[in-house]
Amino acid sequence: MSRVAAIVLAAGRSTRMGAVNKLTTALGGMPLVAHAVRAALGSKACPVVVVTGHEAQAVKEALTGLPITSVHNAAYATGLASSLQTGVAALPADVEGALILLGDMPAVSSSLLDRLIDAFAHFSDPAHPYAAVVPTLGGRWGNPVLLARRLFSPVMQLAGDEGARRLLSRERVLEIAVDDPSIVEDVDTPDALADIARNFPPAL
Repeated sequence: MSRVAAIVLAAGRSTRMGAVNKLTTALGGMPLVAHAVRAALGSKACPVVVVTGHEAQAVKEALTGLPITSVHNAAYATGLASSLQTGVAALPADVEGALILLGDMPAVSSSLLDRLIDAFAHFSDPAHPYAAVVPTLGGRWGNPVLLARRLFSPVMQLAGDEGARRLLSRERVLEIAVDDPSIVEDVDTPDALADIARNFPPAL
């Protein structure tokens, strides 16, 4: 079985939420960011690396007691690329892939993550390996995305607010069709938070 880690990106400034840091806002009885982290911890991914940036101490406190590796991106204001690079740089050398989770996507489940990990392990052809596994909903790419180790070096060359999507446009990608709207549901605005809160189950 391929060893796959998880990187939870939790460094953003939440500018569209106004003065509120969405990642530390309560949802279902716990901080919003804790949902993505707990999903990762409940999956086969190991280790779980959380990248902090904006209000790093508050985000770390929101995850107190959870068995994570926390790494700080001092350059978080430069955009997504630096946070992705900070997470990748913190991974053990024997990791063969990494799930990239967004801290503002609280409905993603451990079972979905395991489905991506299993697909990565079972469908990779050594002669023609996949560079990534991507969940899709109605043909639309979603998150999280699983990146194979061979993309880690190209990731370190990204800049600004660029994620890995441009890299994937020229790679062999395994698409996994799912009937799961969580892969396209993030929390960017107060209205989006209110919408997801209406049907969000309380924490156990």
